Amino acid sequence: MASRIKNMTEGKPVFLIITFALPLMVGNVFQQLYTVVDTMVVGKALGVGALAALGAADWLNWMMLGTIQGLTQGFGILMAQEFGAGRPERLRKVVGNATILSVLGALLLLAAGQLIARPVLVLLQTPEEIIGNALLYLRIMFLGVPIVMAYNFLASILRSLGDGKTPLHAMIVAALTNIVLDLVFVLVFHWGIAGAAVATLIGQFVSVLFCLWHIRRIEMLALKRADFCLEGALGRKLLFLGSPMALQNVIISVGGMIVQFVVNGFGVLFIAGFTATNKLYGVLEVAATSYGYAMITYVGQNLGAGKIDRIRKGMRAALGVAMVTAVAIGVAMLVFGKFILGWFISGTPQEVEQTMQVAYFYLAVMSVCLPILYVLHVTRSAIQGMGNTVLPMVSGIAEFLMRALTAVLLPLAVGETGIFFAEVMAWAGADVILVISYVKTVKKYAREIRDRS
Repeated sequence: MASRIKNMTEGKPVFLIITFALPLMVGNVFQQLYTVVDTMVVGKALGVGALAALGAADWLNWMMLGTIQGLTQGFGILMAQEFGAGRPERLRKVVGNATILSVLGALLLLAAGQLIARPVLVLLQTPEEIIGNALLYLRIMFLGVPIVMAYNFLASILRSLGDGKTPLHAMIVAALTNIVLDLVFVLVFHWGIAGAAVATLIGQFVSVLFCLWHIRRIEMLALKRADFCLEGALGRKLLFLGSPMALQNVIISVGGMIVQFVVNGFGVLFIAGFTATNKLYGVLEVAATSYGYAMITYVGQNLGAGKIDRIRKGMRAALGVAMVTAVAIGVAMLVFGKFILGWFISGTPQEVEQTMQVAYFYLAVMSVCLPILYVLHVTRSAIQGMGNTVLPMVSGIAEFLMRALTAVLLPLAVGETGIFFAEVMAWAGADVILVISYVKTVKKYAREIRDRS
Protein backbone atom coordinates (compact mmCIF):
# COMPACT_ATOMS: atom_id res chain seq x y z
CA MET A 1 0.00 0.00 0.00
CA ALA A 2 2.87 2.35 0.79
CA SER A 3 3.96 2.16 -2.87
CA ARG A 4 0.84 4.09 -3.86
CA ILE A 5 1.84 7.04 -1.68
CA LYS A 6 3.76 9.56 -3.79
CA ASN A 7 6.24 12.19 -2.61
CA MET A 8 5.92 15.03 -5.12
CA THR A 9 8.74 17.16 -3.69
CA GLU A 10 11.31 15.30 -5.82
CA GLY A 11 11.46 14.35 -9.50
CA LYS A 12 10.37 15.99 -12.77
CA PRO A 13 7.23 18.11 -12.17
CA VAL A 14 5.62 17.32 -15.55
CA PHE A 15 6.06 13.57 -15.01
CA LEU A 16 4.72 13.72 -11.45
CA ILE A 17 1.69 15.80 -12.40
CA ILE A 18 0.77 13.66 -15.41
CA THR A 19 1.25 10.33 -13.62
CA PHE A 20 -0.76 11.60 -10.65
CA ALA A 21 -3.51 13.06 -12.84
CA LEU A 22 -3.94 10.10 -15.22
CA PRO A 23 -5.46 7.69 -12.66
CA LEU A 24 -7.69 10.51 -11.41
CA MET A 25 -8.69 11.23 -15.00
CA VAL A 26 -9.70 7.65 -15.62
CA GLY A 27 -11.48 7.62 -12.26
CA ASN A 28 -13.32 10.82 -13.15
CA VAL A 29 -14.35 9.29 -16.47
CA PHE A 30 -15.94 6.43 -14.57
CA GLN A 31 -17.49 8.89 -12.12
CA GLN A 32 -19.00 10.73 -15.09
CA LEU A 33 -20.57 7.44 -16.12
CA TYR A 34 -22.87 7.96 -13.13
CA THR A 35 -24.22 11.09 -14.79
CA VAL A 36 -24.02 9.93 -18.40
CA VAL A 37 -25.70 6.56 -17.79
CA ASP A 38 -28.41 8.18 -15.64
CA THR A 39 -29.05 10.64 -18.46
CA MET A 40 -29.00 8.00 -21.19
CA VAL A 41 -31.38 5.65 -19.36
CA VAL A 42 -33.72 8.43 -18.25
CA GLY A 43 -33.68 10.25 -21.59
CA LYS A 44 -34.18 7.15 -23.73
CA ALA A 45 -36.48 5.15 -21.45
CA LEU A 46 -38.55 7.94 -19.90
CA GLY A 47 -38.47 10.68 -22.57
CA VAL A 48 -37.58 14.37 -22.83
CA GLY A 49 -39.82 15.32 -19.90
CA ALA A 50 -37.81 13.18 -17.48
CA LEU A 51 -34.58 14.44 -19.06
CA ALA A 52 -35.74 18.01 -18.45
CA ALA A 53 -36.54 17.10 -14.83
CA LEU A 54 -32.94 15.96 -14.35
CA GLY A 55 -31.81 19.29 -15.77
CA ALA A 56 -34.09 21.24 -13.46
CA ALA A 57 -32.48 19.46 -10.48
CA ASP A 58 -28.93 19.83 -11.79
CA TRP A 59 -27.65 23.01 -10.19
CA LEU A 60 -29.20 22.41 -6.78
CA ASN A 61 -27.72 18.92 -6.78
CA TRP A 62 -24.39 20.35 -7.89
CA MET A 63 -24.54 22.94 -5.10
CA MET A 64 -24.71 20.15 -2.55
CA LEU A 65 -21.91 18.19 -4.21
CA GLY A 66 -19.80 21.33 -4.61
CA THR A 67 -20.19 22.20 -0.93
CA ILE A 68 -19.03 18.71 0.05
CA GLN A 69 -16.13 18.71 -2.39
CA GLY A 70 -15.04 22.18 -1.29
CA LEU A 71 -14.93 21.20 2.37
CA THR A 72 -13.09 17.94 1.82
CA GLN A 73 -10.62 19.43 -0.67
CA GLY A 74 -9.86 22.15 1.86
CA PHE A 75 -9.19 19.54 4.54
CA GLY A 76 -6.94 17.71 2.07
CA ILE A 77 -4.75 20.81 1.58
CA LEU A 78 -3.60 20.71 5.21
CA MET A 79 -3.10 16.94 5.02
CA ALA A 80 -0.86 17.36 1.94
CA GLN A 81 1.15 20.08 3.65
CA GLU A 82 1.71 17.99 6.79
CA PHE A 83 2.68 14.98 4.68
CA GLY A 84 5.10 17.08 2.61
CA ALA A 85 6.64 18.47 5.83
CA GLY A 86 7.19 14.92 7.15
CA ARG A 87 5.00 15.22 10.26
CA PRO A 88 3.00 11.94 10.51
CA GLU A 89 1.73 12.58 14.08
CA ARG A 90 0.32 15.93 13.03
CA LEU A 91 -1.11 14.37 9.88
CA ARG A 92 -3.08 11.87 11.97
CA LYS A 93 -4.43 14.65 14.16
CA VAL A 94 -5.54 16.58 11.06
CA VAL A 95 -7.30 13.49 9.68
CA GLY A 96 -9.05 12.81 13.01
CA ASN A 97 -10.31 16.37 13.39
CA ALA A 98 -11.36 16.55 9.75
CA THR A 99 -13.36 13.33 10.22
CA ILE A 100 -15.42 14.91 13.01
CA LEU A 101 -16.05 18.06 10.96
CA SER A 102 -17.07 15.96 7.94
CA VAL A 103 -19.63 13.99 9.97
CA LEU A 104 -21.15 17.16 11.42
CA GLY A 105 -21.16 18.79 7.99
CA ALA A 106 -22.93 15.81 6.41
CA LEU A 107 -25.74 15.88 8.97
CA LEU A 108 -26.22 19.63 8.56
CA LEU A 109 -26.27 19.44 4.77
CA LEU A 110 -28.70 16.50 4.77
CA ALA A 111 -31.22 18.51 6.77
CA ALA A 112 -30.67 21.69 4.76
CA GLY A 113 -31.11 19.85 1.44
CA GLN A 114 -34.48 18.42 2.41
CA LEU A 115 -35.68 21.84 3.59
CA ILE A 116 -34.69 23.88 0.55
CA ALA A 117 -35.35 21.43 -2.32
CA ARG A 118 -38.97 22.33 -3.11
CA PRO A 119 -38.78 26.08 -2.36
CA VAL A 120 -35.79 26.46 -4.68
CA LEU A 121 -37.45 24.54 -7.53
CA VAL A 122 -40.53 26.76 -7.15
CA LEU A 123 -38.38 29.89 -7.01
CA LEU A 124 -36.70 28.85 -10.27
CA GLN A 125 -40.16 28.58 -11.88
CA THR A 126 -39.63 24.94 -12.78
CA PRO A 127 -42.43 23.92 -15.20
CA GLU A 128 -45.31 22.13 -13.48
CA GLU A 129 -45.03 19.04 -15.70
CA ILE A 130 -41.45 18.27 -14.51
CA ILE A 131 -41.25 19.66 -10.95
CA GLY A 132 -42.55 16.44 -9.37
CA ASN A 133 -39.81 14.26 -10.86
CA ALA A 134 -37.14 16.90 -10.18
CA LEU A 135 -38.14 17.07 -6.51
CA LEU A 136 -38.24 13.29 -6.14
CA TYR A 137 -34.74 13.00 -7.59
CA LEU A 138 -33.38 15.68 -5.25
CA ARG A 139 -35.05 14.19 -2.15
CA ILE A 140 -33.35 10.83 -2.75
CA MET A 141 -29.98 12.32 -3.65
CA PHE A 142 -29.97 14.53 -0.55
CA LEU A 143 -30.75 11.53 1.67
CA GLY A 144 -27.45 10.14 0.40
CA VAL A 145 -25.39 13.19 1.46
CA PRO A 146 -23.52 11.23 4.20
CA ILE A 147 -22.43 8.70 1.56
CA VAL A 148 -21.22 11.43 -0.80
CA MET A 149 -19.39 13.19 2.05
CA ALA A 150 -17.72 9.92 3.11
CA TYR A 151 -16.40 9.15 -0.38
CA ASN A 152 -15.08 12.66 -1.03
CA PHE A 153 -13.42 12.83 2.38
CA LEU A 154 -11.73 9.43 2.05
CA ALA A 155 -10.62 10.26 -1.51
CA SER A 156 -9.16 13.58 -0.31
CA ILE A 157 -7.07 11.72 2.29
CA LEU A 158 -5.69 9.38 -0.34
CA ARG A 159 -4.97 12.16 -2.84
CA SER A 160 -3.21 14.28 -0.19
CA LEU A 161 -0.72 11.40 0.18
CA GLY A 162 -0.20 11.25 -3.57
CA ASP A 163 -2.38 8.16 -4.09
CA GLY A 164 -4.50 8.70 -7.17
CA LYS A 165 -4.89 5.00 -7.98
CA THR A 166 -7.17 3.91 -5.14
CA PRO A 167 -9.86 6.54 -5.91
CA LEU A 168 -9.60 5.39 -9.56
CA HIS A 169 -10.25 1.77 -8.67
CA ALA A 170 -13.08 2.84 -6.33
CA MET A 171 -14.74 4.75 -9.15
CA ILE A 172 -14.43 1.86 -11.60
CA VAL A 173 -16.15 -0.52 -9.18
CA ALA A 174 -18.78 2.07 -8.27
CA ALA A 175 -19.50 3.03 -11.89
CA LEU A 176 -20.00 -0.58 -12.95
CA THR A 177 -22.33 -1.08 -9.99
CA ASN A 178 -24.24 2.05 -10.95
CA ILE A 179 -24.62 1.03 -14.60
CA VAL A 180 -26.03 -2.38 -13.75
CA LEU A 181 -28.42 -0.99 -11.14
CA ASP A 182 -29.54 1.83 -13.45
CA LEU A 183 -30.65 -0.71 -16.02
CA VAL A 184 -32.31 -2.94 -13.43
CA PHE A 185 -34.09 -0.23 -11.44
CA VAL A 186 -35.33 1.82 -14.41
CA LEU A 187 -35.85 -0.74 -17.19
CA VAL A 188 -36.75 -3.85 -15.18
CA PHE A 189 -38.31 -2.58 -11.94
CA HIS A 190 -39.75 0.57 -13.62
CA TRP A 191 -38.83 2.83 -10.69
CA GLY A 192 -38.43 5.80 -13.04
CA ILE A 193 -36.23 8.72 -12.10
CA ALA A 194 -36.08 7.48 -8.51
CA GLY A 195 -34.34 4.32 -9.71
CA ALA A 196 -31.56 6.39 -11.31
CA ALA A 197 -30.99 8.27 -8.04
CA VAL A 198 -30.94 5.12 -5.91
CA ALA A 199 -28.50 3.41 -8.31
CA THR A 200 -26.14 6.38 -8.07
CA LEU A 201 -26.11 6.33 -4.26
CA ILE A 202 -25.54 2.58 -4.04
CA GLY A 203 -22.63 2.89 -6.45
CA GLN A 204 -21.18 5.69 -4.35
CA PHE A 205 -21.53 3.59 -1.20
CA VAL A 206 -19.48 0.83 -2.82
CA SER A 207 -16.71 3.38 -3.48
CA VAL A 208 -16.79 4.41 0.20
CA LEU A 209 -16.21 0.82 1.35
CA PHE A 210 -13.41 0.38 -1.19
CA CYS A 211 -11.52 3.53 -0.10
CA LEU A 212 -12.03 2.80 3.60
CA TRP A 213 -10.58 -0.69 3.23
CA HIS A 214 -7.42 0.70 1.63
CA ILE A 215 -6.99 3.56 4.10
CA ARG A 216 -7.11 1.14 7.01
CA ARG A 217 -4.02 -0.57 5.54
CA ILE A 218 -1.87 2.61 5.63
CA GLU A 219 0.28 2.47 8.76
CA MET A 220 0.85 6.20 8.74
CA LEU A 221 -2.91 6.67 9.20
CA ALA A 222 -3.34 4.31 12.16
CA LEU A 223 -5.46 6.76 14.17
CA LYS A 224 -5.83 6.65 17.95
CA ARG A 225 -8.75 7.86 20.02
CA ALA A 226 -6.80 11.01 20.93
CA ASP A 227 -6.62 11.99 17.25
CA PHE A 228 -10.40 12.42 17.26
CA CYS A 229 -10.35 14.99 20.08
CA LEU A 230 -11.39 18.20 18.34
CA GLU A 231 -8.78 20.94 18.81
CA GLY A 232 -10.10 24.47 18.57
CA ALA A 233 -7.17 25.95 16.67
CA LEU A 234 -6.87 23.00 14.30
CA GLY A 235 -10.63 22.84 13.70
CA ARG A 236 -10.68 26.55 12.88
CA LYS A 237 -7.75 26.13 10.48
CA LEU A 238 -9.48 23.27 8.69
CA LEU A 239 -12.69 25.27 8.39
CA PHE A 240 -10.71 28.30 7.23
CA LEU A 241 -9.37 26.19 4.38
CA GLY A 242 -12.54 24.26 3.56
CA SER A 243 -15.29 26.84 4.09
CA PRO A 244 -14.15 29.33 1.41
CA MET A 245 -13.87 26.49 -1.10
CA ALA A 246 -17.35 25.28 -0.20
CA LEU A 247 -18.73 28.83 -0.34
CA GLN A 248 -17.02 29.36 -3.68
CA ASN A 249 -18.92 26.38 -5.11
CA VAL A 250 -22.18 27.59 -3.56
CA ILE A 251 -21.72 31.00 -5.18
CA ILE A 252 -20.94 29.37 -8.55
CA SER A 253 -24.03 27.16 -8.29
CA VAL A 254 -26.28 30.12 -7.46
CA GLY A 255 -25.12 31.65 -10.73
CA GLY A 256 -25.99 28.36 -12.40
CA MET A 257 -29.47 28.48 -10.88
CA ILE A 258 -29.97 31.92 -12.38
CA VAL A 259 -29.03 30.42 -15.75
CA GLN A 260 -31.50 27.57 -15.11
CA PHE A 261 -34.20 30.13 -14.23
CA VAL A 262 -33.73 31.78 -17.63
CA VAL A 263 -33.60 28.40 -19.42
CA ASN A 264 -36.82 27.28 -17.69
CA GLY A 265 -38.62 30.09 -19.49
CA PHE A 266 -37.74 28.68 -22.92
CA GLY A 267 -39.85 25.51 -22.63
CA VAL A 268 -39.36 21.80 -21.97
CA LEU A 269 -37.59 20.95 -25.26
CA PHE A 270 -35.05 23.73 -24.76
CA ILE A 271 -34.50 22.55 -21.18
CA ALA A 272 -33.97 18.99 -22.43
CA GLY A 273 -31.38 20.08 -25.04
CA PHE A 274 -29.60 22.29 -22.52
CA THR A 275 -29.59 19.39 -20.04
CA ALA A 276 -28.16 16.92 -22.57
CA THR A 277 -25.10 19.11 -23.06
CA ASN A 278 -24.81 19.96 -19.37
CA LYS A 279 -24.57 16.24 -18.68
CA LEU A 280 -21.48 16.23 -20.91
CA TYR A 281 -19.99 19.17 -19.00
CA GLY A 282 -18.30 16.74 -16.64
CA VAL A 283 -16.75 14.93 -19.61
CA LEU A 284 -15.43 18.23 -20.99
CA GLU A 285 -13.73 19.14 -17.72
CA VAL A 286 -12.80 15.63 -16.59
CA ALA A 287 -9.10 16.18 -17.33
CA ALA A 288 -9.20 19.72 -15.90
CA THR A 289 -10.45 18.56 -12.51
CA SER A 290 -7.81 15.81 -12.50
CA TYR A 291 -5.02 18.30 -13.18
CA GLY A 292 -6.56 20.44 -10.45
CA TYR A 293 -6.40 17.66 -7.87
CA ALA A 294 -2.82 16.96 -8.95
CA MET A 295 -1.86 20.61 -8.47
CA ILE A 296 -3.42 20.84 -5.00
CA THR A 297 -1.35 17.87 -3.87
CA TYR A 298 1.81 18.89 -5.77
CA VAL A 299 1.74 22.50 -4.59
CA GLY A 300 0.70 21.57 -1.04
CA GLN A 301 3.54 19.08 -0.60
CA ASN A 302 6.15 21.39 -2.13
CA LEU A 303 5.00 24.34 -0.06
CA GLY A 304 5.30 22.17 3.05
CA ALA A 305 8.85 21.37 1.94
CA GLY A 306 9.58 25.07 1.20
CA LYS A 307 10.29 24.48 -2.52
CA ILE A 308 8.78 27.51 -4.29
CA ASP A 309 10.84 27.07 -7.49
CA ARG A 310 9.32 23.61 -7.93
CA ILE A 311 5.85 25.14 -7.62
CA ARG A 312 6.63 27.53 -10.48
CA LYS A 313 8.02 24.71 -12.65
CA GLY A 314 5.02 22.54 -11.90
CA MET A 315 2.64 25.35 -12.82
CA ARG A 316 4.25 25.85 -16.22
CA ALA A 317 4.18 22.12 -16.89
CA ALA A 318 0.54 21.77 -15.81
CA LEU A 319 -0.63 24.68 -17.98
CA GLY A 320 1.15 23.27 -21.02
CA VAL A 321 -0.35 19.81 -20.61
CA ALA A 322 -3.78 21.30 -19.85
CA MET A 323 -3.83 23.37 -23.06
CA VAL A 324 -3.00 20.37 -25.24
CA THR A 325 -5.67 18.30 -23.50
CA ALA A 326 -8.33 21.01 -23.80
CA VAL A 327 -7.79 21.39 -27.53
CA ALA A 328 -7.91 17.61 -28.08
CA ILE A 329 -11.17 17.21 -26.13
CA GLY A 330 -12.72 20.24 -27.82
CA VAL A 331 -11.97 18.92 -31.31
CA ALA A 332 -13.31 15.47 -30.40
CA MET A 333 -16.57 16.97 -29.17
CA LEU A 334 -17.00 19.09 -32.29
CA VAL A 335 -16.54 16.02 -34.47
CA PHE A 336 -18.48 13.43 -32.46
CA GLY A 337 -20.78 15.67 -30.42
CA LYS A 338 -24.01 15.01 -32.31
CA PHE A 339 -23.45 11.28 -32.19
CA ILE A 340 -22.89 11.36 -28.42
CA LEU A 341 -25.84 13.67 -27.76
CA GLY A 342 -28.05 11.27 -29.69
CA TRP A 343 -27.60 8.77 -26.84
CA PHE A 344 -29.59 11.05 -24.52
CA ILE A 345 -32.45 12.27 -26.68
CA SER A 346 -35.67 10.50 -27.64
CA GLY A 347 -39.16 11.53 -28.76
CA THR A 348 -40.87 12.41 -32.01
CA PRO A 349 -38.63 13.37 -34.95
CA GLN A 350 -39.53 17.03 -34.44
CA GLU A 351 -38.75 16.88 -30.71
CA VAL A 352 -35.43 15.16 -31.36
CA GLU A 353 -34.46 17.71 -34.03
CA GLN A 354 -35.30 20.75 -31.87
CA THR A 355 -33.60 19.30 -28.80
CA MET A 356 -30.48 18.37 -30.82
CA GLN A 357 -30.15 21.88 -32.27
CA VAL A 358 -30.10 23.38 -28.80
CA ALA A 359 -27.75 20.74 -27.39
CA TYR A 360 -25.13 20.81 -30.17
CA PHE A 361 -24.94 24.61 -30.42
CA TYR A 362 -24.28 24.79 -26.67
CA LEU A 363 -21.72 21.98 -26.88
CA ALA A 364 -19.89 23.69 -29.75
CA VAL A 365 -19.59 26.98 -27.84
CA MET A 366 -18.11 25.27 -24.78
CA SER A 367 -15.79 23.03 -26.82
CA VAL A 368 -14.20 25.94 -28.69
CA CYS A 369 -13.61 27.85 -25.44
CA LEU A 370 -12.43 24.88 -23.37
CA PRO A 371 -8.82 26.14 -22.84
CA ILE A 372 -10.27 28.99 -20.75
CA LEU A 373 -11.80 26.44 -18.37
CA TYR A 374 -8.55 24.47 -18.09
CA VAL A 375 -6.58 27.58 -17.11
CA LEU A 376 -9.20 28.15 -14.41
CA HIS A 377 -8.86 24.69 -12.85
CA VAL A 378 -5.05 24.57 -12.86
CA THR A 379 -4.55 28.09 -11.54
CA ARG A 380 -7.26 27.91 -8.88
CA SER A 381 -5.95 24.60 -7.58
CA ALA A 382 -2.38 25.89 -7.40
CA ILE A 383 -3.52 28.82 -5.25
CA GLN A 384 -5.56 26.49 -3.04
CA GLY A 385 -2.57 24.17 -2.66
CA MET A 386 -0.63 27.11 -1.22
CA GLY A 387 -3.25 27.32 1.52
CA ASN A 388 -5.06 30.37 0.15
CA THR A 389 -8.73 29.51 -0.35
CA VAL A 390 -10.02 33.08 -0.08
CA LEU A 391 -8.72 34.35 -3.43
CA PRO A 392 -10.27 31.40 -5.30
CA MET A 393 -13.53 32.26 -3.52
CA VAL A 394 -13.23 35.80 -4.90
CA SER A 395 -12.83 34.26 -8.35
CA GLY A 396 -16.04 32.33 -7.65
CA ILE A 397 -17.80 35.65 -7.06
CA ALA A 398 -16.46 36.88 -10.42
CA GLU A 399 -17.76 33.68 -11.99
CA PHE A 400 -21.16 34.25 -10.43
CA LEU A 401 -21.41 37.83 -11.64
CA MET A 402 -20.32 37.06 -15.19
CA ARG A 403 -22.56 34.00 -15.46
CA ALA A 404 -25.62 35.76 -14.04
CA LEU A 405 -25.22 38.99 -15.99
CA THR A 406 -24.62 37.17 -19.27
CA ALA A 407 -27.59 34.85 -18.69
CA VAL A 408 -29.96 37.70 -17.92
CA LEU A 409 -28.76 40.36 -20.38
CA LEU A 410 -27.37 38.62 -23.48
CA PRO A 411 -30.61 36.76 -24.39
CA LEU A 412 -32.36 40.12 -24.40
CA ALA A 413 -29.95 41.28 -27.12
CA VAL A 414 -29.47 38.18 -29.28
CA GLY A 415 -32.28 35.81 -28.24
CA GLU A 416 -32.19 32.32 -26.71
CA THR A 417 -28.69 31.50 -28.00
CA GLY A 418 -27.24 34.17 -25.70
CA ILE A 419 -27.66 31.82 -22.76
CA PHE A 420 -25.03 29.48 -24.21
CA PHE A 421 -22.27 32.03 -23.56
CA ALA A 422 -22.94 32.39 -19.83
CA GLU A 423 -20.53 29.57 -18.91
CA VAL A 424 -17.70 30.85 -21.11
CA MET A 425 -17.98 34.39 -19.74
CA ALA A 426 -17.97 32.98 -16.20
CA TRP A 427 -14.73 31.07 -16.90
CA ALA A 428 -13.09 34.17 -18.40
CA GLY A 429 -14.08 36.36 -15.45
CA ALA A 430 -12.61 33.89 -12.98
CA ASP A 431 -9.38 33.53 -14.99
CA VAL A 432 -8.61 37.24 -14.71
CA ILE A 433 -8.79 37.08 -10.90
CA LEU A 434 -6.95 33.76 -10.62
CA VAL A 435 -3.95 34.52 -12.85
CA ILE A 436 -3.24 37.79 -11.01
CA SER A 437 -3.76 36.07 -7.64
CA TYR A 438 -1.39 33.21 -8.49
CA VAL A 439 1.46 35.54 -9.44
CA LYS A 440 1.07 37.59 -6.25
CA THR A 441 0.72 34.53 -3.98
CA VAL A 442 3.87 32.84 -5.33
CA LYS A 443 5.87 36.04 -4.88
CA LYS A 444 4.60 36.38 -1.32
CA TYR A 445 5.67 32.87 -0.31
CA ALA A 446 9.02 33.26 -2.06
CA ARG A 447 9.73 36.40 0.00
CA GLU A 448 8.70 34.68 3.23
CA ILE A 449 10.99 31.71 2.59
CA ARG A 450 13.92 34.01 1.70
CA ASP A 451 13.35 36.02 4.88
CA ARG A 452 13.43 32.84 7.02
CA SER A 453 16.64 31.54 5.44
